[in-house]
Amino acid sequence: MKNTLLLVSLLTLSFTANAQDVATTTVNPSIDNLAYNKWSIELNGGVNKPIRTISPGYSTASLNLFHADLGARYMFNPKFGLKLDFGYDKFKERNDTPSFESTQLRTSIQGVINAGRALNFEDWTNTFGLLFHGGFGVSQLTSDDFHGQDYAGNGIIGVTGQIKLSDRAVLTGDLTGIITTRQNYNFDGMSLTNTGTLDGLLLNASVGLTFYLGKNAKHADWVGETDKYEGLEKRVQLIEDGLLDTDKDGVADLYDLEPNSIAGVAVNTKGQSIDTNQNGVPDELESYLEKTYGQNGNATTNNNSIEELINGGYVNVYFDFNSSKPTNASLPGVAFLVKYLQSNPSKNADIIGYADEIGSSNYNTELSRKRAEAVKQIATNAGIDASRLNVIANGEDASVNKNSKEARQIVRRVTFQVK
Repeated sequence: MKNTLLLVSLLTLSFTANAQDVATTTVNPSIDNLAYNKWSIELNGGVNKPIRTISPGYSTASLNLFHADLGARYMFNPKFGLKLDFGYDKFKERNDTPSFESTQLRTSIQGVINAGRALNFEDWTNTFGLLFHGGFGVSQLTSDDFHGQDYAGNGIIGVTGQIKLSDRAVLTGDLTGIITTRQNYNFDGMSLTNTGTLDGLLLNASVGLTFYLGKNAKHADWVGETDKYEGLEKRVQLIEDGLLDTDKDGVADLYDLEPNSIAGVAVNTKGQSIDTNQNGVPDELESYLEKTYGQNGNATTNNNSIEELINGGYVNVYFDFNSSKPTNASLPGVAFLVKYLQSNPSKNADIIGYADEIGSSNYNTELSRKRAEAVKQIATNAGIDASRLNVIANGEDASVNKNSKEARQIVRRVTFQVK
């Protein structure tokens, strides 16, 4: 059985490897198949500087406060996306120049190119990124010095540097240029423009934060070429791990439905202990106990020594941490009790559960009861009348060092007292 399954596994792996060798010449793993977040919210603030369409004698500071920008971005893939943004700019005179105050509101739709991914920044950094953006929109200029609003079209182009703070937030620095068309008034609002088709030119410099939305670990901004192999590596690792035979039963874990079966006990093709009568005791152990302690054996001679063995605490059923399911390796303990009670119908048994000291006393008492009940159920399934079995929850066993993992394993048990 072991040789057959191993041969099948090796043939499967060989076929898979050959198929991958062929496939790699024509098909590469695709980033588009990875799961990553695509939405983000951008918030920026900074300064502006009108370059032209300023009335003679009027001027703003070289770094004029205030500029603000709010955007929502969607990435179709790690290299390209779109964003909708809203901008606010306030213009005021610089020191020692005629006073004015005007405001521009704008909105634009822009394409976004993730230059960091296009240039494979991930080869040398997972902290810094670079975005280029550009598009078209409309703007509205208002001022106390003319009535109504001045509407214009605009083209916008810019570059954004990124510093990754976490998988959910990024610090950004942005430099953007905006050129307007059909702008009637200068940015100061004091006079009409006379520059022709392309009117105003405005620079924005800002810093801000980008917040990523979505349930996945990474955003498209930070998904690189190396990430596309992640899923393939996981599948290969799964196959490699699956070919291990943890319980040494001759069936690889990949096919084993019972990966912790009792060593030396016969199993079927799925790695399950053979238990024809479904009593929780593998047939091989049951046969051995039947021959040794059953009705056809020297039961009278052996009864006293068997009872002493059971009552002396040498027959136990063990449990994993916080579990009420007996470990498969300790099922022979239940089998000893079952065979003894089958051979001695006048005898009854206390089934006594214990827990280690990890957790509250009340919880551990209940856990010890569940462990004893689980063992009782196995015994009743094997044909022992439930009235002959008495469950006792002894709770925590404080007889060992609670800081020792190995010692705690010993006290997570069920013992028996026959009478």
